[in-house]
Order: sequence, then structure tokens, then C-alpha cells
Amino acid sequence: MIQNTPIIQRSDMIRCALCADAPCDAACEALNPSGLLRSIWFRNEQGAAHRLEADRCADCDAPCERACVRPGQVPIRGLIRKLRDEVLPVAETPLPEDEARLKCDLCGIPLENPFLLSSSVVASTYDMCARAFDAGWAGACFKTICSMDIHEASPRFSALTGDGGSIVGFKNIEQLSDHSVAENMEIFRRLKAKYPNKFILASIMGQDEAEWGTLARLCEENGADAIELNFSCPNMAEGGLGSDIGQVPELVERFTAAAKRACHIPVLAKLTPNVASMSPAAEAARRGGADGIAAINTIKSVTGVNLHTFVAQPAVHGQSAVGGYSGNAVKPIALRFIAELGKNPALQGMHLTAMGGVETWQDALEFILLGGGSIQVTTAVMQYGYRIIDDLKEGLNLYLAEKGFPGVKQAVGLGLDALDPTTDALERDTVVFPRFNRERCVGCGRCVISCADGGHQALRLNEARQPVLDGRKCVGCHLCLLVCPQRAITPSRKRVAR
Repeated sequence: MIQNTPIIQRSDMIRCALCADAPCDAACEALNPSGLLRSIWFRNEQGAAHRLEADRCADCDAPCERACVRPGQVPIRGLIRKLRDEVLPVAETPLPEDEARLKCDLCGIPLENPFLLSSSVVASTYDMCARAFDAGWAGACFKTICSMDIHEASPRFSALTGDGGSIVGFKNIEQLSDHSVAENMEIFRRLKAKYPNKFILASIMGQDEAEWGTLARLCEENGADAIELNFSCPNMAEGGLGSDIGQVPELVERFTAAAKRACHIPVLAKLTPNVASMSPAAEAARRGGADGIAAINTIKSVTGVNLHTFVAQPAVHGQSAVGGYSGNAVKPIALRFIAELGKNPALQGMHLTAMGGVETWQDALEFILLGGGSIQVTTAVMQYGYRIIDDLKEGLNLYLAEKGFPGVKQAVGLGLDALDPTTDALERDTVVFPRFNRERCVGCGRCVISCADGGHQALRLNEARQPVLDGRKCVGCHLCLLVCPQRAITPSRKRVAR
């Protein structure tokens, strides 16, 4: 069974805090409960099921649940039993013995896996990058290096959260590296000396052509494997920097050419999503000599306004600013831009390093299927830590094995042919009805409400509080599938002519 539809849902463990040094581990003599729970959270339940040893929970009185920081609120034993009883029987493909399938490259330079830290606070010091490399990340795009004097605001983050408290969307007003150029070059030399096989992608931002060239040359001389040109930071727009450059193809071409003239390693242009189309800037980068494109950076945003002070978030001494939005909420927008670049014939052969809301191996795979040759991550690391690399690698490795793919490259771009930039090409002559699972349905009527007030009035509840479909009215929009809290509605296999 391809592991694309989890049997165990995040809602089943919504109270789990995903602890550091989890007390449940200390209380259990047989298993590593926190690792199993984390794999469930990050959509790697089949990997978790394969890692289960002989059943040690049958006669256990669940000390792990009592040791939990939320005692009695996380059904740890029940979740582990689900892994054994429901997931493992359908996990037909064993875990691969090695990670050879994950090997790929970035502009011809080998990567041990496709996962890199993206240019941000998560890759801003020697210690942070070293810990990430030790954890299993293939490389890091270091926080953008510049010659400007950077002083950050406090606070500088805000977020939108889901019902369980996890971050859905994340806003930052952070700028660039606050270390000097010399300090950052020293970090590169130390990292390359200790981790010669890890990929160092140096993000830079210059103020003119000469500075773009100087920074690119210095990064190459001090160990960087490739250069990423930051044409996209929304928090450095004043004075014609950051995303202001990415919106002007002529500047993208000029500064890309300046960097290419100054170094001999691959150069990638990181482009802004704050445009209607990314192709003009991407094509300009190619004319300037770029070897690849990085996308997307954060999206200009306001996450909320305090209803008492009337100041947007985050408030800095009574003021705020438009900032960059990231996190899982931006993934649909990021996928759209990666698909645009992946389908553009003028960009064929360029490496696409993709990012924007990646939390799980499934998120990463979606970017790969739309043309991403490598994946960068920040916000999920800020929320959950470098440890997420375990499930990113294991989940993707298991998927590739299940599909019979020898490597990551065989999956790159497979989703592009079936994606059209408009809805004009879609078939419109049949209706796919919903199908109701009576055993899962609890009779809440949420589907009926949504169909009545947001759909086509095709559902009603019978006396047993079961939804009944009126096929004469149903148009197959599938709103009912999306709102069902029990996941008791699925598409029917039957297609009906209009």
C-alpha cells in the first residue's frame, strides 16, 4: 500500500506535545514512544510500524501515558497498537536497508539526500549547521550574507495556529545575517573542514554589481559549493534590495551576471513570489548565466491586528510592518510557482531547489513531482527542530522503494504533464458522486449543513441521522468530503453522465 493516505490521523494524537527528551521514553523500557508518535505526526506511520519490535504493550499498564507532560491526554499505547494492528498489516514494502535511493545532486554536485536547510535563522551559525549535519541534513543554505549593518527588531515573529496549537502560517520581519562577512567566511571554512561532503549553499545580497561579485567570489574561496542570490527577501526592500530586485527582470539578469563573472561554482537565483508570474525573472536569471532557480521565498503579509492596541503583529514598540509569510499555509502557492517554472520550456535543464511550507516527506515529494530537484526547509525546523529529517528521509525512501524508483531523479517532474495552468482543459461531462461510510459516520450533519448553505442542497439526514444523497441535485463538487470530521465520505468509483 503506497503510504499516501494515513490510517492514523494527526487528530488522533493532537494533545501530544512532541517533547524534547520525552518523558514517555524514559518511562518505557521496551520502545521509543516519542519517535513513533513523531513519525505518525510527520505522515511516516508505515516507517514507524516497521520499526516496532515484538508486542510489548499487550500486558503493559502504560507508564508512558502517566509520565506524559499531559498525563492521560495522549493515548500512547492505543496509537502504538494501531501501528501494529492496522498499519503494519498493510505496510507491504519493508524499510530499505540503506539510503542509496535518496542520493541526488544540485547542479551536478552530489547530495546524500535532497533535504537542505533554507537560508534563515535555522542555518545562521556554525553550531546550528553542525548539529543539522550530524542529524542527517544533506546541506544548508546559510543565512544571507551581506556587508550591511543588520540590527533585528524584537519581537520579530508572529503566527497563525490550528486548533491543536501547531503553527499553520508564520510571519517574520527578520532581515539578513548579523555576522560580519569575515565571520561568516570563517564559519564556511570550519564547516567545510569538518563536513567535506555536506553541501554549503551561500546566500548573498549585494548593493551593486561589484558587491554581488565580491561576495560570490569570497564565498567560493572559503568553501561554498554554490551561490544563492537573494532577490526575494520581503524585509529588505527599501533602497532597491531583496524582493524589489526580484520584481525587475533586468536587475535579476544584471546582478546574476555579476555574480557569475566573479566565481566558478553554480549560481542560483532565489526569486520572489510577490509577483503574478515568476517566469520573467527566472528567464532573466538564465540569461544572466544562472545554473538554477530557488523558490519560493516568503510572501508579503499581515497575520493579524491587535483589537485593543490596533497594532499589527508582531508589535515592536507600538509599530509593526508588513513581513514575510511562510509555513504549511503557503505550500499551495509555492507549488503553483514551482509548477510554473517546471513547465516553462525556456528553463529546461535548470535545477529547481524548491521550498515553501514543507513539513513532511509527502510535502517534499509534491514539490519533487512538480519539478523540484532538491528541497529546502525552514519553518518546520523552527517549530519542530532538526530531528524532522529522520521522517523526511525515511518516508521518502520508503515511498521510492514502494514505487520501484531507483532514485529521487526518477520522480522529478512526474506531476507536470497532468497539471494545466487553467481549468479550461478539464473534462466536464461527468459527475463523481460521494460515497458514505455508514460505520464511520456519527450523524453530525456537517455535510448536510455545508451542502445546503455552500453547495447544491443535495443532502438530507434521515431518521437514523444518516446522510441521504439526492442524485438529481448533486453536482459532485465534493464539499461534503472536505468538511466531514470523521472522514466518512469518499469519492465514488462511479462516474455519472450529466
